[in-house]
Amino acid sequence: MIRFLAENRRWLATGILLALGACLGHTWFIALFAGEIRAEYGLSDGQWGLIYTAATLASAALLFGRGSWADTVPLSRLAPMVAIVFAGAAGLMALGQAIWALGIAVFLLRFCGQGMFSHIQQTAMARWFVATRGRAMAIANLGYTTGQVLLPLPAVLVMGWIGWRGSWLVVAAILVLVILPLLVWLLAQDRTPQGSQGGVAGAPGLGGRHWRRSDALRHWLFWTLVPLMLTPGYIGTVVFFHQVHIAEIKGWSLVAMAPAYPAWALSEVAAAFAAGWFADRFGPARLLPVAVLPMGLGIALIGMAETPFAWIVAIGLIGVTQGIANTVWGTLLPATYGTDHIGSVRAVASAVLVVSTALGPGIGGVIVDAGIPVPQQAWTMAVWCLGLSLAMVPVARRVLRSL
Repeated sequence: MIRFLAENRRWLATGILLALGACLGHTWFIALFAGEIRAEYGLSDGQWGLIYTAATLASAALLFGRGSWADTVPLSRLAPMVAIVFAGAAGLMALGQAIWALGIAVFLLRFCGQGMFSHIQQTAMARWFVATRGRAMAIANLGYTTGQVLLPLPAVLVMGWIGWRGSWLVVAAILVLVILPLLVWLLAQDRTPQGSQGGVAGAPGLGGRHWRRSDALRHWLFWTLVPLMLTPGYIGTVVFFHQVHIAEIKGWSLVAMAPAYPAWALSEVAAAFAAGWFADRFGPARLLPVAVLPMGLGIALIGMAETPFAWIVAIGLIGVTQGIANTVWGTLLPATYGTDHIGSVRAVASAVLVVSTALGPGIGGVIVDAGIPVPQQAWTMAVWCLGLSLAMVPVARRVLRSL
């Protein structure tokens, strides 16, 4: 492992940096400012949720159309370009005064952060690594965990010091003065991937060929996997976006619930490394039936929980699924469809994943407004996870036979 880290430090650092930067456009980070945003613009929970959902869906649509840039534009140019737009979105979040400006800012934050930064990271890891792809993906995904652990408290403290608008100016400055120069430096040295550059044949997928996006979308497996792609993002955003609502229902304080963040991060890291090792050794398809089982247990526990400790355990279980899922989508798609066109193929998967994070705040909030609190919704989500896991058993077997 030490030799692997030393030989690939530049490329692994690039993946970690992109994942860390992507956190600034994730739901859990933006939700830290939700109370101040709603107060500033006079929005109800439902109105804010609908704006967020609409902006996220629009970002998913743009990602679907432009995610193929990862195949056609060198990453040394694409990643810095996205970072500049990302910084502009944070600046608009800080300086915009109208509702339409808020909507555009959220749209660009979601597109650049959870959208393009994550998409570029996953595409790069898929191209740069083959035999050790699972291990590399797990290490690169440490950037997400680092953000989850390190960003919430400073963000809250800075917001209390200079206000929520000033906090977003700080985010813009970090993107321009820290993340952008690091990306330029890290990507200045080109890596000839085991992919399609430099005339080198990439790692092929099913049938010994490289699938184009149109071919992948006509293949039975892609659409069979869509429910599995949607589930972690939907349930995760329902839980985190509506955690204040859950606290009110359960009678817990947010301070008592706060240790769930490091529990989530640690469990996600452990699961990602275990899943990466397993995927490299036995193939990522074998992970499909177990991916959402921990999340099903976690969401069921939220339904029955009576103490904040149970909440912490539940969030830890949800983190296990997030770690497994990140590894599965980073390894299964290139193994199935090859690496030459993985950017355009992954763009569809990335758009689906972004859509899943848009549905949770909107649908979950509408159901809450209808009189069904999240703890009651949890039982339906738990049953769904169990059913989905069972449905993935024959899918995994068929993929293994095909590969």
